[in-house]
Amino acid sequence: MTWLAARRWDLLWLLLFGGLSSAYCVTAAAEIGATFDEPFYVKAGLETWRTGSNKPLMKAGVMTLPVDVQTLPVYVWERVRGYPFDPVADLHTVLPVARAMTLAFWWLLLVYALRLGRTFGGAWGGRLAVALIASDPNLLAHAALATTDVASTACVLVLVYHAWHGQGRGWGRRVLVPGLCYGLATLAKASGMVFGMEAMVVLGLCHLAGAGALAGGSGVRGRLAHLWRATSGLRRDLVGSAVIGFAVVFAYTGSDWKPDAGFVRWADRLPDGLLKDAMGTVSRELRVFTNAGEGLWYQIQHNVRGHGTYLLGEWHRRAVPEYFPLALSMKVPVPTLALLAAVLLLARRQLLTPPAAIALLLLVLAPTCRVQIGIRFMLPLMAVGSVALAVAVARGRAVPRGFVAAVVAALAAVSVAAWPHGLTYFNRAWGGPAEGYRLLHDSNYDWGQGLPELRAWAAAHGEDAVAVWYFGTDPAVDIPPLRRAFLSHPVHDGTTDAIRKVCGGAPLLAVSVGCVHANDNMTPHHRLAADWVRTQTPVARTRFFHVYRVP
Repeated sequence: MTWLAARRWDLLWLLLFGGLSSAYCVTAAAEIGATFDEPFYVKAGLETWRTGSNKPLMKAGVMTLPVDVQTLPVYVWERVRGYPFDPVADLHTVLPVARAMTLAFWWLLLVYALRLGRTFGGAWGGRLAVALIASDPNLLAHAALATTDVASTACVLVLVYHAWHGQGRGWGRRVLVPGLCYGLATLAKASGMVFGMEAMVVLGLCHLAGAGALAGGSGVRGRLAHLWRATSGLRRDLVGSAVIGFAVVFAYTGSDWKPDAGFVRWADRLPDGLLKDAMGTVSRELRVFTNAGEGLWYQIQHNVRGHGTYLLGEWHRRAVPEYFPLALSMKVPVPTLALLAAVLLLARRQLLTPPAAIALLLLVLAPTCRVQIGIRFMLPLMAVGSVALAVAVARGRAVPRGFVAAVVAALAAVSVAAWPHGLTYFNRAWGGPAEGYRLLHDSNYDWGQGLPELRAWAAAHGEDAVAVWYFGTDPAVDIPPLRRAFLSHPVHDGTTDAIRKVCGGAPLLAVSVGCVHANDNMTPHHRLAADWVRTQTPVARTRFFHVYRVP
């Protein structure tokens, strides 16, 4: 087969899986409501295009690239029509457009999965990588949303590909191009700053090991000294790529060239004296805000503080080290786990590749991610792991081809069965989606996207007033027959009369599974409301809500 013919088959393969997966995402996006993050992203993204300021995003620790891409056509649309969209009232008009723009990153992910798989496993390594990624229900679920996780995953794969192909080359391909890609990965999501550097370290060490440069020295001290000398060039290259990457991030994010109000307040609270005088002047004259450093620093602080998490039916006030390994065991489909088992049994030596090394490092370091609110933070690990599996199968040829075809077919069937609620997917080994809300929360199951299903239930049963208690930001919650019930925050004593009053007299109260099975101590009033709910018997259930009749 000629080179041109082989690439033609690659293109057809990519078009097949890319086209089918894109149709899956577009149709799923039309069926689910806005997730918790999307209304803010749309509002902040439009503000950025209108004013040039990234301040709302930076204050929330959200990097700008995916949001800019997703809201650009919406901004162009409003410019053409001559008046702006209201990001609240018009959310469900513009959200499908923003969600569709995530497909640009989805196709980028598939293209670079193909290129990475081909790099290490030949033609079928690339094709199988595309098939595994394009058929995964978790990746498909996030590709249907106007969020940042698929964009981050795609940019990490772009970085891995170009960093590997730059090893041993001239400065431009070895340092400059990976630096630019590192900047893109960081612009996609702050975690790209960490995942990208980890990947570049692994790739550099793999290259040196392959060249035999790491072998040498005698004794522990001698080997460490040799390793330090052998990696001196790699360390310089990593520093150079990091400098280039952060320059890209800060230049792209830009600045409002104003003082930071928080910095000024901090300086004003200092004790009287020379330090207060000096910092007061600096805080008012240092007009470099808003900048990318604010968003990155916010996420660093967020990870250091950690986040309470729900795992296996229990709320933990602090992050737990077993969270991501357990969550992955629940969310990774059984066909993928079966393929991993087959590779470990029949072709484990073929896992000695750079993609597998990166995936292993990301898994080992997963407990250092203390913001444990969804496996979406591990999507780069899942994508690189899929490439590593595909490469091992293609290189080893020990795993039966019929078994591999069955795995891909079963994986596609799993995703079809999960449509359109891929976010709620749990594998059958853990009880399937029906048990998911008892195992994990947040973006693993109930991310606030369940209002369309609840509204359909109310219409089917002729209900004209349903109070809704949930963790979500979809403005559709205020459109009749639904009305928001703020049971977590208003002062109430948890009695039926108090609950009825907060519900505005609505005869029904729909409570999301995230409220029933979550942190009872979020607020004292949340605990009282949750205690009341547990004394009641639901009269109906949707995927995301228990429905109770208020006596």
